[in-house]
Amino acid sequence: MHIGIVGGLDRNEGFYEDLAQRAGHHFEHHNGHLAGRGAASLDTLVERSDLVIVVTDVNSHAAVWRARRLAKQRGSRCILMSRCGPSKFTALLAQLSAEQGAAAPDSHSPNQSRSLDTVNETLGQR
Repeated sequence: MHIGIVGGLDRNEGFYEDLAQRAGHHFEHHNGHLAGRGAASLDTLVERSDLVIVVTDVNSHAAVWRARRLAKQRGSRCILMSRCGPSKFTALLAQLSAEQGAAAPDSHSPNQSRSLDTVNETLGQR
């Protein structure tokens, strides 16, 4: 799975990438700045990602809105989180691994429609 995070601390990018790779996922980070080529690079990140995590505490309203809209248009999962520290990211990866292990080969599994709610409940989000 290709996971993209919009926002958060740039200094944690390498740590998150390492965690994602150990769990068998690809990882990409965007700082949330839309000036210059920022909007185009955000569009590219969302286009490549199967799951987009948007960190709301450190993003502008425009960046949150744009990431959500693009993910919805593309049909990608989008999770809004007020913060995404290493422990929340690790919990999210564990939840994704559990979902992938429990998912049937059929992509229209009824469990997948509830998966976003399950992830949010696990992470204490609504």
